[in-house]
Amino acid sequence: MHTGATNYYDGKWQPSLSGKTLDSINPANSDRVLGTYARSETADVEAAAQSAANAYHSWRLTPAPKRGTVIFRMGQLLEAHKEQLAQQMTAEMGKVIVEARGDVQEAIDMAYYIAAFGRMPNGHIAPSEREDIFCMAQRVPVGVVGLITPWNFPIAIPSWKMFPALIAGNTIVFKPAEDTPGLAVSFVELLIEAGIPSGVVNLVTGNGNEAGAALVESKSVSTISFTGSTEVGRHIASRCGQMMKRVSCELGGKNAIVVLDDANLELAIKGALWSAFGTAGQRCTAASRVIVQRGVKKRFTVELVERTRALKLGSGADASIEIGPVVNQAQLLRIDRYVEIGKTEGAQVLTGGSILKDGDLAKGYFYAPTVFDSMEIGMRIAQEEIFGPVTGIIEVESLEEALSAANSTAYGLSLSLYTRDVNNAFRAMRDLEAGIVYINLPTSGAEIQLPFGGMKQTGNGHREAGIMAMDYCTEWKSIYVNFSDSEELVRAQIDTIG
Repeated sequence: MHTGATNYYDGKWQPSLSGKTLDSINPANSDRVLGTYARSETADVEAAAQSAANAYHSWRLTPAPKRGTVIFRMGQLLEAHKEQLAQQMTAEMGKVIVEARGDVQEAIDMAYYIAAFGRMPNGHIAPSEREDIFCMAQRVPVGVVGLITPWNFPIAIPSWKMFPALIAGNTIVFKPAEDTPGLAVSFVELLIEAGIPSGVVNLVTGNGNEAGAALVESKSVSTISFTGSTEVGRHIASRCGQMMKRVSCELGGKNAIVVLDDANLELAIKGALWSAFGTAGQRCTAASRVIVQRGVKKRFTVELVERTRALKLGSGADASIEIGPVVNQAQLLRIDRYVEIGKTEGAQVLTGGSILKDGDLAKGYFYAPTVFDSMEIGMRIAQEEIFGPVTGIIEVESLEEALSAANSTAYGLSLSLYTRDVNNAFRAMRDLEAGIVYINLPTSGAEIQLPFGGMKQTGNGHREAGIMAMDYCTEWKSIYVNFSDSEELVRAQIDTIG
């Protein structure tokens, strides 16, 4: 581990040019410092961007199957180091071990999936309206791509962004979240072992308002891919628009599970628990609203509260733990403020609703899993992303009211409906305003072979993963070839009929 010298560019590990550092803290025990890492500023980012720019020409000319081979080797290395990375993730951001293994597995899956793109068609051929003219369109790389990734999926999300950009022929400047620099270092170490050439992938660790902002502003970076809060995403999209820079933003969510009277209630309760409290609610796909039809609301509520109270909290390294800590003190206090807002608005806390300070939890950032009742769609807690282990129950009369409630926020990432009625299911599939719709499944759990992303203020329309994975980091080039060997000028858009 290159503690201290944690920037990587020009094929070398090096400290920040200012000498500034930041610490990575174990959120389950804030007394434990896991490592000290470079706190990068503009000069560091510019050095990394120049390194990427210098490597771009040779990497884009490397045949795509050879680029795919590097990514395939990365998948093998991730597989070989899966448990090590999962344990490191549990220590650095608090995710329980079974979820941490799943995080790494997503990156493994993405590596193998994207590696195959190196031998897949890279465009399409279309017939010309003119004789002896060949027409085709192909994807071409955009240049240097800047990646700004969050802490909640610190291995999976970098893979979603990086592997498609690399297979397309782009070079990378990678700025991970300041809460998970150690995992970013480990990720890049494996890429180096996989054979990524010098300068193709460059790493700068540091704070968002320093290193992240500098990456957005860098003239050497042609495209930014950002996952994070809507507030920061709006600023990044605005700056990129002013600079005519391509930008992909995957932002917040206010997801919901709809439970109808005819639902498999046991399945719906399990889905609500996982969606609300998995990763301590720190997912953009977390279900912080549960919309329940009146006929099953009482039974559902009793069961959900009982099972929420039984959830076991603690350090995620313990395999018996179901809920780990939230990532840092600021996040802990933010969640608590939202719970107080909910109380003020008239929602009723049925369980949870407090920071946990007793016993083994005292030194960590633990929040009691919280269920609100009497949540109404106009409340702030029903409209704003909390990003913690908090959910609320909204009672509805009908399918129509349920779908309206589900669609009632500014976000549109992930929505779910539980029903045994195929007609209700298909109406929900048609009418729910979300980039991801689940029927009889929780709101969390996307697969890498389908596009991931949302509608409305969840982002700016780009998708990650699936066959659209390279849309954000490629341009389309149309090519026409005249093979007639004639001296006659051939023109397009000229009326030759009649």
